[in-house]
Amino acid sequence: MNIRIGNGYDIHQLCKGRALIIGGVEIPHELGLLGHSDADVLTHAIMDAMLGALSLGDIGHYFPPTDPQWAGADSLVLLSQVNQLVRSHGFAIGNIDSVIVAERPKLKPHIKAMRDRLSTTLELKPDQIGIKATTNEKLGPVGREEGIAAYAVALLVGN
Repeated sequence: MNIRIGNGYDIHQLCKGRALIIGGVEIPHELGLLGHSDADVLTHAIMDAMLGALSLGDIGHYFPPTDPQWAGADSLVLLSQVNQLVRSHGFAIGNIDSVIVAERPKLKPHIKAMRDRLSTTLELKPDQIGIKATTNEKLGPVGREEGIAAYAVALLVGN
């Protein structure tokens, strides 16, 4: 069996006037994430993990922030494209594990919805996607509520 593992990381700055979208779910909060697309930090980390597992670069290679066509893009649409790229290389997702790091808002009530959105987009069972949330104990830029970060690992299985 041919298996590959990749990891991904992303961080986006919090700002006023933007929606807070994490894992494809809009979360009520007075601040959103700043970015060229919808700035979905979790979905971006997952895409980088999938691409990294196959040494295909990162999302900036496929969806550069300098390209106006990706302005405001729905990251779940981008995730679907990355999934098709992975499949075109003869691999499928075995599982994904991830962690979101944010002081606020509380993310636990939204994790099931995130798993459902991501699993639907990736055509997986929800139990193939692990999502955890934690704080940064008030340390660093995430702890000061300047941003939200996410880490992800993807296990890919070759056909």
